[in-house]
Amino acid sequence: MPALAFGKGLLGKAKLYLTTKQLPSLEERKKYDYEFATSTSFHGMHNIVRTQSKTRKVLWMLVVLGSIALVAWQISNRFINYFSWPTTTSVVVQYVENIEFPAVTFCNLNRFQTQAVANLSIIFFLWSIVSGVLHWFNTWGMFGQELSDFLQGNQNFSIKEFTRNNGFYLNNSTLLECEFFGKPCYPQDFEHVFTEYGNCFTFNHVNIPTRRRVSVSGRGLSLLFDIKQEQFTDDPALGFVDAGITFAIHSPQEPPRFDGLGLSTPVGMHAHAAIRQVKTVIQEYPWGECNPHIKLQHHKIYSTYGCLQECKARHIQQKCECLPFMLPGNGTECDLERFYKCVSPALYNIELMGLCTVGRHNSTCPVPCEETDYPATISYSTFASEKALKFLSTKLNKSPEYIRHNLVYIDIKYHDLNYKMTQQQKAMSISELLADVGGQLGLFCGASMITVIEVVEYIFTNFCWMCVFLLLKAPELPNWNTSDQNEQSKKKRIQEC
Repeated sequence: MPALAFGKGLLGKAKLYLTTKQLPSLEERKKYDYEFATSTSFHGMHNIVRTQSKTRKVLWMLVVLGSIALVAWQISNRFINYFSWPTTTSVVVQYVENIEFPAVTFCNLNRFQTQAVANLSIIFFLWSIVSGVLHWFNTWGMFGQELSDFLQGNQNFSIKEFTRNNGFYLNNSTLLECEFFGKPCYPQDFEHVFTEYGNCFTFNHVNIPTRRRVSVSGRGLSLLFDIKQEQFTDDPALGFVDAGITFAIHSPQEPPRFDGLGLSTPVGMHAHAAIRQVKTVIQEYPWGECNPHIKLQHHKIYSTYGCLQECKARHIQQKCECLPFMLPGNGTECDLERFYKCVSPALYNIELMGLCTVGRHNSTCPVPCEETDYPATISYSTFASEKALKFLSTKLNKSPEYIRHNLVYIDIKYHDLNYKMTQQQKAMSISELLADVGGQLGLFCGASMITVIEVVEYIFTNFCWMCVFLLLKAPELPNWNTSDQNEQSKKKRIQEC
């Protein structure tokens, strides 16, 4: 009530002030209009008012109106263009004295040791189910009763521990030579990670105390692997027919991704991988598709692949009350039965319903605002030559045939000491829009910000006068007219009498 009374009091005072305020006369309004037209910095107005010739007055009116129309058209186009959120892309090659070396994750194309696998087909199939959390794998209608019997007879079986203990391993017998920038490296310089290829090992991983950097192009990481084909084998019936090493080059702060991005080197070959560093900067929505506010819980930097892993982990943990060991997070590890009966259907449901989408700004995992890639150009040569075979055979105490069928040589080096930055930029900023609008106003009307304020003041003043007249003075006019009519009718009656 006090607030309402206070409001009525203010409105009443304002109404009293306006009703008692004298409206300017017609002469005063004409004088105000004339002074505005002759003193404003809006070009052309004073020519309309001051000129005595009607023809010249009409011409100047046409010029002013035409200029206003052109300005309105140009400014509207500028605003339409600005709100279409245009962007430009610049590509800059920056040369540096030294450059950070990426992380490289190596895997054996053969996942498990033959002598450790009692039932090869079942183990490979189970691994396909488990690794399906990274790339969904259709498990329906395969192995049926055989798989159920295996799960019932091996209830305490852990595919994680089985893979860790009986998958590919890295020691002095599988990593025969390792050299980084002229200095030797050892198996302990690699960190174990799980991927769809089982046990894999990352060089220059994120947990090392100091980053490895390269100061000379053409030199980098050189490795000689022994894949031990007689120990490791996959089932050809399931499509595993290759022998060699596959590797992924990625940022040390991002998880390795092999789904369609792994580089493979077969046995008996020497792979020469020349890499470049490419940085990509994408604008946030609405100019681009990135969302700078998304942060990952288990990765230091945002990446689409890391976001996708965390999204799947959340949905699976919510539905199955367990967490696959290949996904990031803390939770109860899923056993094989849950993998088969819950995790795999949950993954199919995630794919079918699009619960973890990638790409656009409104998707679950939009593109990152900043991303570093390492595109590679790979060439191959036969390893080793006839003379080198004799040398290596003596040095490694292995037969030439064994070397041809088991050894893989990989060189990874920078092509040049530079990085290419592809940057998406706003084609027009707010300041550029204002400058463009001001340029159009100045070109066609000679107007500036001061002119705009003058016009606004003029329109506001006339608007206030009109409001006072229409809202407060006009309702009183009918009363005046009726009173006058009553007096005139009284006079007529007196005269008639």
